[in-house]
Order: sequence, then structure tokens, then C-alpha cells
Amino acid sequence: MNFILNKSFQNLNEISEKNKKKFLNAEPFSHIEFNDFFDDQYLEEILDTFPHENLKNYDHNFKNETEVKLAINSPEKIPDKINSFIEYLNSYSFLSFLQNLTGIKEKLIPDPYLFGGGLHLIKRGGFLKIHSDFNVHPQTKLNRRINLLLYLNKDWKDEWGGQLELWNQQMKSCVVKVKPNFNKMVIFKTTDFSYHGHPEPLMSPDNVTRKSIALYYYTNGRPKEEVDPKNGERGQTTLFQRRQNYEENFITNRIIFKKIFGSFYIRKKENY
Repeated sequence: MNFILNKSFQNLNEISEKNKKKFLNAEPFSHIEFNDFFDDQYLEEILDTFPHENLKNYDHNFKNETEVKLAINSPEKIPDKINSFIEYLNSYSFLSFLQNLTGIKEKLIPDPYLFGGGLHLIKRGGFLKIHSDFNVHPQTKLNRRINLLLYLNKDWKDEWGGQLELWNQQMKSCVVKVKPNFNKMVIFKTTDFSYHGHPEPLMSPDNVTRKSIALYYYTNGRPKEEVDPKNGERGQTTLFQRRQNYEENFITNRIIFKKIFGSFYIRKKENY
């Protein structure tokens, strides 16, 4: 028995076959939610080692008009227990599960650099505006195809907000809201049209933070239908979108170069 997985999810091949159609047919874009996918006791140990919000623990302190959050993607700063867990999520058996679940034909490749991913922590007042993700890794030049988000928040209350929102392609409505509960895993395809985020400031108490692990998976090449022709192969660009009928404060038609780590930058072109 795999001690990382919940006993109900031991047969990954069976789980992927059972849920493939649900994933592919989901609206507003291909995605799926799993509750209690991992062993609760194991994930409790992961949560116990999750770094506190002390800034020295984190590589990045994003604080601008499109996102306010903390992030770690340096393996040397990530606790050993969590590094081992990430190694499992990047293992052959788990990649095979993702491959079969998503129906992606090209072989999925994990990201040892955790570029843009790793551990994310959001404090009261934090947010992440609706966006579609960068689609080419700046180091490997591979195409980003899958996002995996795992939430680690116990006893989360609806009034605190922080739900992951999935928006339709026209940015007219939020189609799905995902409460960031403990042991909730969300997997979705990364395309130019997979608009997501949690755009409203977090309303949790000062001593409660929103914790998650974010991993991204890549392939060498991608289908043309996943790319917006007007953007082209936009490389590292993250495109933030304004929600219709909402007042959004970030400036449109502007390009921001944001340093992520080392000498690598993400070019953020906000919507027109």
C-alpha cells in the first residue's frame, strides 16, 4: 500500500480511467477536484512542516496590483518532508496518472526548478487576480500543460473568501468556485483560456493563512487550439484579465517585467 495516498485512491490507473471524461468535459475548461486524495495523517505532517509567514522563510514577496502573496520555490528552503512529497508528485507513477487523466498525448515532464510554483502562502488582504498562466518555461523552453494545486487549510470558513475561481473565456462570469479546504486537490489544463485566480482580498483572521502547494507539468510542444492566435507563443507571459462588471484597479495595455528568481523574468502583459 502507498502510505502517501488515501486508501480509496490507491489504484491510480483506475482513478484516472474513471475520471477522464469528467476532467475533459468540465466547464469552463478541463479540470477536476479531488477531496481527501492523500492520506490525512501524512498530509498533517506536511502541514506541520509548512513554513510560517516569516518573510525570511520565503523566496518571493509579491505585492502589487495583480497579486499579494508569499512563495518558496528553492528546494533548500522547502522542508525535507515536503521535498519528498513533491518528488512523489513528480514520480513516474503519478505522471502516468496525470497523463491518463488529462488525455494529453505528449509525455508530461515535471519541473525540478518549481518555476512559479512550490509553496504559496497568502495572508489576510492577499489576492491573485484572474489570469491565464505563462506557457513556456524560461529555462527548459518546454510548454506548460497542467496545473496541480493542493490546499492545506483546516476548518476553512466560507466568509474568509480565498476560493479558487474558474472563469469563462469571455470573462463574463465565474463558473466554478473551489473552497481551499485541507486535502483538496485541483488539476486543470494550462491554456491561454484557462482563466483562474482568487481576485478578492482574503478576509481570514490575522493568524490564519491560505496555504497551498503548486506544481506545473510540461510537454515538448502543445496543440494549436490551446494558444490564442492574437498572443502567439507568448513565452513567459502571464495575462491578467479584468472581470466584466467589476472595478479592477490594475492598469491595462501595460507590460511589467517582474523578477522571479536569479536572472529570470516574467513578462506580464495585462489585458486590453
